[in-house]
Amino acid sequence: MESLIYIIPFFGIVALLYSLFKNNWINKQESGSEKMVEISQHIHEGAVAFLKAEYRVLIIFVIVVSILLGFANFGRADSSWLIAVSFIVGAFCSALAGFMGMMAATKSNVKTTNAAIKGLGPALEIAFSGGSIMGMNVVGLGILGLGTLFLIYSNLDWDITKVINVLSGFSLGASSIALFARVGGGIYTKAADVGADLAGKVYEGIPEDDPRNPATIADNVGDNVGDVAGMGADLFESYVGATIGSMVLGAVFTEVFPKDSSLAGVLLPLVLAGAGIILSVFGSFFVKVREGGNPQKALNTGEFITAGLMIISSYFIIRAMLPSEWTFEGFNYTANGVFFATIIGLIAGVLIGIITEYYTGTDYKPVFNIASQSVTGAATNIIAGLGTGMLSTALPILIISAGIIGAYELANLYGIGIAALGMLSTTGIQLAVDAYGPISDNAGGIAEMSELPPEVRERTDKLDAVGNTTAAIGKGFAIGSAALTALALFSAYMHQARIQTIDIAKPIIMGGLFIGAMLPFLFSSMAMSAVGRAAKQMILEVGRQFREIPGLREGKAKAEYTRCVKISTDAAIKEMVVPGVVAVLVPVVVGYFSKEMLAGLLAGLTASGVLMAVFQANAGGAWDNAKKLIERGIEIDGKKYEKGSDAHKAAVVGDTVGDPFKDTSGPSLNILIKLLSVVSFVIAPLIR
Repeated sequence: MESLIYIIPFFGIVALLYSLFKNNWINKQESGSEKMVEISQHIHEGAVAFLKAEYRVLIIFVIVVSILLGFANFGRADSSWLIAVSFIVGAFCSALAGFMGMMAATKSNVKTTNAAIKGLGPALEIAFSGGSIMGMNVVGLGILGLGTLFLIYSNLDWDITKVINVLSGFSLGASSIALFARVGGGIYTKAADVGADLAGKVYEGIPEDDPRNPATIADNVGDNVGDVAGMGADLFESYVGATIGSMVLGAVFTEVFPKDSSLAGVLLPLVLAGAGIILSVFGSFFVKVREGGNPQKALNTGEFITAGLMIISSYFIIRAMLPSEWTFEGFNYTANGVFFATIIGLIAGVLIGIITEYYTGTDYKPVFNIASQSVTGAATNIIAGLGTGMLSTALPILIISAGIIGAYELANLYGIGIAALGMLSTTGIQLAVDAYGPISDNAGGIAEMSELPPEVRERTDKLDAVGNTTAAIGKGFAIGSAALTALALFSAYMHQARIQTIDIAKPIIMGGLFIGAMLPFLFSSMAMSAVGRAAKQMILEVGRQFREIPGLREGKAKAEYTRCVKISTDAAIKEMVVPGVVAVLVPVVVGYFSKEMLAGLLAGLTASGVLMAVFQANAGGAWDNAKKLIERGIEIDGKKYEKGSDAHKAAVVGDTVGDPFKDTSGPSLNILIKLLSVVSFVIAPLIR
């Protein structure tokens, strides 16, 4: 059984080799005309410039935190200064996964545009391949990093508890980078998007992605730094956090398992994650679409095949690794119970995706209702969007609650950890589908700015509309996994801090609950206010250029794109620091005051944060697709509405309100929940 420790890193290598294969294939595809290449290069350079600026700040953060971690754990019997090394490796892997995925995305966008000249099928193949590079880099670096560190620490003559305590630094590094990447990328992309939409469509009356709009390049850059690098870092830390949380909960079985398989409960999460990598690679070959076909169906086919095979594989893996049954602390565990807990997580993830698609997809009633409410103005559009977002929280929360209760009944706390891992086991293909969206969006922008034939933009718009839905599904998936991952980490914290139960009748626990429930509102406020300030600067800059650059409005002069890119970059770097520092410091301060109060804080944070995240992500996604629905032409009460109509302008306003909801504050809450849980888990041995 222990020989598996040496095999696990190779699962990560398989994912990275597949990523390299896809990257080489994309490089061989044609990029199109000189103008298309020039626009793509502007997007690429802007994205790289932002990440370099962001990483310069993050390097300082990583150095400071690693020194503090190493100092706090130096000489401890249950930990080691090497936790600082784990933290650095986790931060590096997270940043590298985001950077590599973004590089692939900024190369794939123009090639997708060029392929769309030939047909829908070739365009989908390139866009999805570009997204799969992101997906496979995330899972590959996650398992390679975790597996390698686990192998090294296991050979240092430490007990398994110390090994996992030191390994937890990897998860903390991943979570820290994820928060900054999500907040910084979200502020960047939405400052550019809101600025471009309002300044272009509403104030200046020009189409989306029009080359005359100075904010267009910044908008396209934002799709990459927010929805590719940001989402990649988000799911990287979910993936790592769920794996480590399950390993912690599985470590308690070492005293009751047979000697030759004492680490089975610890190794099982790593093996399941590795199997998910192989099956995600296999499932990606089934994502195909013919001209006139449905890209959503093609993407769903790949995901469902992967999920189905994962269910079958999980059964044999769990039966082979775990005893048929065993008892620990009065609970009777079975291998079948652990298997069904895995299935609960996997099914919950799929169901949340389906529900998210219903509330945000263009083919369903909620989005049509928001579009129809746009006829009477922006106010009714916004009311309808808010109502849809609030309603959309009900079913996902019921599913998450049922999943938590079911997994616990089947396999206690270990079942919850395994359910979280089950939901994330197909992250490779899930993230590929998600990253496909911004690539398609960029492809449409390049087609518009390059003045390609209308049928090319129609094909990219078809891909983009599906991309909006896949992005919403990806956010729903990330939120659901965050809830289960946070609960697994919460259980690990309780175990490490030696807290048996929390009594909410105690004032100190109730105080912690209220503070935790407040944090998502505070965090959302900081993120949305940052977007508002940056978007204002962007709108003023676009207006200035239209006033001061002769011939710009007529298309005879070139816009100063770099000025808008700089506004978004500077705003994102400046505004991301405070939320990130707050997220790291709050659990440390509260934990040193009272470990029980910190437990209450985590409970309040998880409940409030998940609800807020679902509400904001789905409301924003529904507003976005309501706008898209009108742009494609829609008949409401016997009258047709399309681009340029008053209903469209109202929908644009709703979309701009929803943009920071779905791409800045909403997704950032997933990471806030998990980061505070990870920080609490890491400091638990220091405060118990």
